[in-house]
Amino acid sequence: MIWLPVLGLIIGAAIGFIANVNIPVAYSSYLSIAILAALDTVLGGVRASLEKSFDATVFLSGFFFNTLLAALLAYIGEQLGVDLYLAAVVAFGVRLFQNIAIVRRVVFGRIGKRHGKEAERAEVEA
Repeated sequence: MIWLPVLGLIIGAAIGFIANVNIPVAYSSYLSIAILAALDTVLGGVRASLEKSFDATVFLSGFFFNTLLAALLAYIGEQLGVDLYLAAVVAFGVRLFQNIAIVRRVVFGRIGKRHGKEAERAEVEA
């Protein structure tokens, strides 16, 4: 279940590369911020799954809400002549790195526990 969001991300990226859709330059900032928001949500889902607190409703609502909010922020900033999308880039970037760090700690912690249990079994058997 933990790899489901990652699998969806990989499949979506593969479809994107195969489909070869050209995005107009005018929409590139919207798309980039939406992709960043989506990646943040996927990594948050992986983190929640590892922490055994994953909720599909929270995941899906967060995915769409964060993506739309980020695109709306970029649009409003463009209308005002201010690079507001940079605020979203910083916020989602920080959250991405935090989620990656937590996922890494949880995974390595579990690997360490497995190796510790294997070492204990080997000592008991010896």
